[in-house]
This record gives sequence, structure tokens and C-alpha cells, in this order.
Amino acid sequence: MQTLENKVAVISGGTSGIGACIAELFVSEGAKVMIGGRREEQGRKLAESLGEAAAFARADVAVEADVKALIGMAARRFGRLDCLVNNVGIPAQRNALQDFDLAAFDLGMAIQVRGTLAGIKHAVPAMAKQGTGSIINTASINGFRAGMGGGIEYSVAKAAVIHLTRCAAIELGEKGIRVNTLSPGPIATGIFGKGAGLAPDAADLALDATIAAIEAVLPRWQPLQVVGLATDVAQAALFLASDASRLITGHNLVIDGGASIGWPRPVMRDDTAAFWRAFQAAGPTGPA
Repeated sequence: MQTLENKVAVISGGTSGIGACIAELFVSEGAKVMIGGRREEQGRKLAESLGEAAAFARADVAVEADVKALIGMAARRFGRLDCLVNNVGIPAQRNALQDFDLAAFDLGMAIQVRGTLAGIKHAVPAMAKQGTGSIINTASINGFRAGMGGGIEYSVAKAAVIHLTRCAAIELGEKGIRVNTLSPGPIATGIFGKGAGLAPDAADLALDATIAAIEAVLPRWQPLQVVGLATDVAQAALFLASDASRLITGHNLVIDGGASIGWPRPVMRDDTAAFWRAFQAAGPTGPA
């Protein structure tokens, strides 16, 4: 039996990167999947490649009516709703605080927080009627660790998503609905290329450059010296969507190779040696 056999999932932000990888894995595990996103041509091609088990609907998560229509379409086409993956994220501005663009901040919050809340809101009726459901919200380690390069509005939005997940899990537990968060670390996807100013299609094709860039900083950032891929996050989403996680709710599942737990040992070894060299050079050399 496949892990998600007879289950129906909606994946917003599903046309590329992590969302597309989740869609592909869910279908391979027996699910019917409704893919939502703004890139219509890419979304339709993905759905067609996955066969009759997948469909695409254009949806901008910053527009509540689009989110409502996306979820309603899944329920009508496939008959139920077992899982919602709110997989939305946009690159952050790099401005210093004194030069911050508040309109860009509002857009980041609208897409990443308000869009996630809209997804939860409109998924609840179908899931509550069934007495079961799994909602998975994509956040980031930037949501609980500052200074990782995510940018102000991205980091603040992802922090809000993590806490929104907890609040929703408390309220929806009595309805049989589980709500959890995925917090990836540096994952090789097109978001880095978009942040560098590339068009979305070009950014998706720049994975070799993204992997090379992550590899350049990996020794200082991450204890596990392995570049994170979209497939790593998709496997975590599969677990949270499946009945294997039936007792897990309000949880933030981190997929970051240890980047958020502390500096890698080689970095600390070098820094500790530098500390003691400085101490010995500036301090007393023996007992008074």
C-alpha cells in the first residue's frame, strides 16, 4: 500500500522547487494532488506530467478568493481534502533598516502569512466534516534564528507562520486536524536565483550555481556537510501528511543539516584556539 493512497492534497506554491517536488512525491505515493501557483504554463506542464492524479489551478495566495477557489476545486474534483501544504515564500529585500521598503514588507507578509492563514481558513470546513486532516506550513530556520541571511520581512513572516501553526493546532485539534510546520535551512531551489534578480524560469535553471554557492559556505554554516535539496523537504512533508504522524501537531520539523543548532565543530575548534591564543598573548602566563 502506498503511503498516501486514497488521500487528496492541495499544494500552494507548487509550480517549482519544494512545492513541485512535494507534488511529485505525493502522487508517487498514491495521492491525488491539486497544484496551485501563479506560473500557469509551468503549473499545467507539471500537472500533465503527473497524469490524471494531478491538476493545476492558477492561484495567488495573496488573494483570498483564489485560495478559496483552489481548495474548493480540489474538493469538487477529487471528492475530499486530506492535506493542505501552504508552501509559499518570496525572496526578501536586502535593504538596511533605514532604507527599508515597507510596501515590500507588506507584500511579503500578505503572501507568506496572510496567504497561509487563508489556506488554513478555507481548508478547515472540508477537513472538519471528515474529522481528519493534515495542514503543513512551510516556514524556515530564519523564522527562529536571526542573521541567517533571510532578510527582515522573510524572517519575520516565517516566524509568524511558525506561531500561526501552533495557534491553529490548538484550535483545530478537537476537529481532528493536525497542523505542523516545515523549517528548511539552505535548500538548493530557485528562490536564491530570484533573490539575485533572475527571472523565475531562469532561477529554476540556475541550480548548479545555487549548489556551488551553498557548498562555499557549508563548512561554516552546517554540521552535516550535505547540500539540502527539495527532495529532502518533500520527504519530511510526506511524513507529516501520512498517518505515520497521526499524533504530531503543533510541531516545527527542521530540515537544515544542523545549521540552527550551533556552529560546526571545525569552526568552533578554530575559534576556540584563536580565543586562547588571544588570552595568552594579553593575560598572565602563570600563577602569581
